[in-house]
Amino acid sequence: MNTGFKGFLAIIFVLTMSISVFAADTIKLGVAGAHSGDLASYGIPTVRAAQFVVDEYNKNGGIDGKKIELLVEDDECKPEKAVNAATKLMSQGVDAVVGHICSGATKAALSIYLSQMIPVISPSATNPALTQSGDYPNFFRTIAPDDAQARLEVDFAVEELGLKNIAVIHDKGDYGKGLAQFAKKFIEETEGVNVALFEGVTPGALDYSAIVQKIKNSNADGVIFGGYHPEASKIVTQMRKKEMDIPFISDDGVKDETFIKVAGKYAEGVYATGPKDVSSNPLAKEAEKKHMEKYGEQSGAFYLNGYAAAQAILNAIDNADSTDPQKVMQAMRTNYVETPLGKIKFDEKGDAIGVGFSVYQVQNGEYVELNY
Repeated sequence: MNTGFKGFLAIIFVLTMSISVFAADTIKLGVAGAHSGDLASYGIPTVRAAQFVVDEYNKNGGIDGKKIELLVEDDECKPEKAVNAATKLMSQGVDAVVGHICSGATKAALSIYLSQMIPVISPSATNPALTQSGDYPNFFRTIAPDDAQARLEVDFAVEELGLKNIAVIHDKGDYGKGLAQFAKKFIEETEGVNVALFEGVTPGALDYSAIVQKIKNSNADGVIFGGYHPEASKIVTQMRKKEMDIPFISDDGVKDETFIKVAGKYAEGVYATGPKDVSSNPLAKEAEKKHMEKYGEQSGAFYLNGYAAAQAILNAIDNADSTDPQKVMQAMRTNYVETPLGKIKFDEKGDAIGVGFSVYQVQNGEYVELNY
């Protein structure tokens, strides 16, 4: 081995050690979700929220003298891409993850993070089994689960709207179908109310006239839909064009400005459940102000939930004085943190204590929280 080559190896060794020391001196926070594609409007707000929280920490010296490094990965809300995103974050030595956004993608990614028990906190993955099954002890969320959301939808449909014969439709995904199954269960348990139709649709289809006709033939007096805005906007539009004016009730996958933009005038009157309005919270006002000043627009879906998620996980690392997963998760369950959603901590299953859903309706081109 010649001297020149030995010198070259020495340089490589020094560089490698420098990189390792740098990595050890930073806290790596991953942010994963839909940052492109049809559901990007759900994921991008969380990236922005996490960046604001990280910037605030770093401005104040980081945590225990360590700066926080943000690692962003796009999964388009697709399970197979979520696995790739999680694998990439793990290869970069991520300490904790904010995300993923969609329930199916979250479930797929969790199998990767479990290998090292990396703490994961989602602002929007509402499938109940993610916390209630016990399969993912490293998972937390800053949004209530779908069983609570479905319960609210059914109660509103029956008590407020007086519906008796409800069609329950879903997009066959972990999120949409899971919510619809809970809605079906709650309807069946309610005396004097009937499930007129229970059926799934294919996501991404151009035409939903077949399901619209089935809803019409079922004599349903209302629809509960489990899924996301691309399908909901098409179904609602085709229903209204056929002069089917029965109530359409959906979920936080539809409570998004993109639904209103796509469905246009046909969005008017549509109901959707979503996180409670916390706009009067001073921390929420401050978070929204930051977004408006930097981006010149309203924040979008799950922004405040993403903000709270980033605050909760970094607060836990701070309180634990460690990135050790077990210590961080224990801190999440024992320490309250002030967030734009209010003062929250997490139960043993990983669900946030202190958050819930409200019913909204599209009125004059925007979602308005109802007093129900």
